[in-house]
Amino acid sequence: MNVVLHVWSTYVRLTERWPIIATLVPFLPILALWEILIWAGVFPPAFFPSPGDVVKSFVTLTYKGILPDYLQDSLVRLALGAAIGIVSGIPFGLLIATNKIAHRVFWPILLFFQAIGDIAWLPILLIWFGFGLGTMTFVIVYTVLFPIVLNTVLGVETIPRDLPRAARSLGSSSLSVLWHVILPGALPNILTGLRNGLGYGWRALIAVEIIVGTSGIGFLMFDARRAGSTTEIILGMIILGTLWYIVDAWILAPLEKATGERWGIVTS
Repeated sequence: MNVVLHVWSTYVRLTERWPIIATLVPFLPILALWEILIWAGVFPPAFFPSPGDVVKSFVTLTYKGILPDYLQDSLVRLALGAAIGIVSGIPFGLLIATNKIAHRVFWPILLFFQAIGDIAWLPILLIWFGFGLGTMTFVIVYTVLFPIVLNTVLGVETIPRDLPRAARSLGSSSLSVLWHVILPGALPNILTGLRNGLGYGWRALIAVEIIVGTSGIGFLMFDARRAGSTTEIILGMIILGTLWYIVDAWILAPLEKATGERWGIVTS
C-alpha cells in the first residue's frame, strides 16, 4: 500500500510539473492493448495495422508533403467557417436576447433550422455551390452558428436584471450598457458556445471532406478507404483526435476558464 501511495504521489508531482504526462499516460493502456492484439494476430495485418505501420505512414506522408498540405487545407476551412460563424453569431444572439421583437421573430426560425442537421443540407448545397469551398464553408458556419447564438442568449438571460438598470440609472447609454455590462456578463457562456461550436464544426468539416472534398484530412481518410489502406485511415483518426485535443485543451479550455475567473463565474 505504501508503494502504491508513493508511486501515485510521484505521478501527481510529475504531472504538476509536466502536464503533458497526464495527457499521455491514459493512452498507454490503449497502445499496449493495440500491440497485444497485433502480437496475438487477432486480425489480419491488412485490416488492423500496427502502431509502427501508422508511424511509418505518418513519416512518409509528411516527407512527401501530402499530410501538411491536407492538414493546412482542413485548418484553413475551419478557421474561415468559424470566423464567419463567430462574427455573425454573437451579434445575432445579442439581438435576440436584448430585443423582444427580434426574439419573437427569430427564435422560432432559429429552433426550426437548428433541427435540420448540417449534412442534410449537402444535396442542395452541391446544386448551389458544387464540390468546392462554398459548400464546406456553409456547413461549418451552419454548425458553429447555433451553439454560439444559443449560448449568447443564455448568457444574457443569466445576467441579473438589476445590473443593466443600475447602469442606465447612472446615465449609461444603451450601447455603453451593451458593451460594459451585457457583453462581459454573457462572455463566459459565449466562450462555452464557441468551444462547443468549434467541436461540432470540426466534425462536420471532416464529414464534408469525406463526401465532397478533394483535399483535407477527411478526404485523406476516404481516399485511403478506396485504396484499401487502413493504415492511413487510422492515421487520419489519430490526427483528428490529437489536433482537436491540442486546440481544445491548450487554447479553448484555458480561455474559457480565464474568462469565467475574470467575471466571477468560478472561484478557483
